[in-house]
Amino acid sequence: MARGDDEFVAFAQASSGRLQHAAYLLTGDRHDAEDAAQSALVRTYAAWSRVRRRDAYAYARTVLVNLVIDQWRRPVREYPTEDLPEQAAPRDLADDVARRRWLIEALDALSPRERAVIVMRHYLDLPEAEVAREMDLSVGTVKSLNSRGLAKLRLPAQRDARREARRDAETGVRK
Repeated sequence: MARGDDEFVAFAQASSGRLQHAAYLLTGDRHDAEDAAQSALVRTYAAWSRVRRRDAYAYARTVLVNLVIDQWRRPVREYPTEDLPEQAAPRDLADDVARRRWLIEALDALSPRERAVIVMRHYLDLPEAEVAREMDLSVGTVKSLNSRGLAKLRLPAQRDARREARRDAETGVRK
């Protein structure tokens, strides 16, 4: 095999799940996430000879974030076709949906840049400097976007806690 294909296959198998999950958190759509993760891996493979000895996951992650951000900037164009896409194997996703629905709804309240910073900082666990470099922003802007995003994510939880405390006070329930 050419260009370290075996190495790339091992890399893709090891990192595709995490890339896809990060893409899902960025897009909020499973199909868009699959497409973005797959495109990121394709682009990583095209540059494999350059990136395989460095941090290939960091390269793929940067490509993924840039792809998603580019999608936010461009309108989506869908083209009708007579061929239906292949169907995924039937699976009950109710548990996954129930556990993640609140997260996606909360992330939807953020701006695209806030969402990207929150996912990169707190899901991908990247330091502020690396997020700034990957998004081509200053560290201060990353800190500001992170702070605003976290504040927006806290608002529903604080509102729910106040509502629950009020309800408990009205019914005389003590904790």
